[in-house]
Amino acid sequence: MQTTKERDELMPYLEVFVYLQLLDLMTTVLAFQLGGQELNPFIRWLMQVGPVQGVTVAKVGACALAGYCVWRNKGHVVRWVNYWFAALVVWNLTMILRAAAAL
Repeated sequence: MQTTKERDELMPYLEVFVYLQLLDLMTTVLAFQLGGQELNPFIRWLMQVGPVQGVTVAKVGACALAGYCVWRNKGHVVRWVNYWFAALVVWNLTMILRAAAAL
């Protein structure tokens, strides 16, 4: 069981995690609109129902996994995953800029 102090220390990381999920969703959808393609095979499979719906399902799943990590007192995993998603958003932005420059 987490103490109030531990929960308070983890809250900024959870907020960043949610913001990064939203940024990833928005930049991914924008990249699709500019002709980009999804590289992750699992996300591509989810996109069979539609690009926005597939990525949204993946984001909801990521948030559920983050919640599970917090519930199991593994908040440090959320902190580390934030670095991955921050890099992913930077990658998406780079691809968007490249695609926009090619227009």
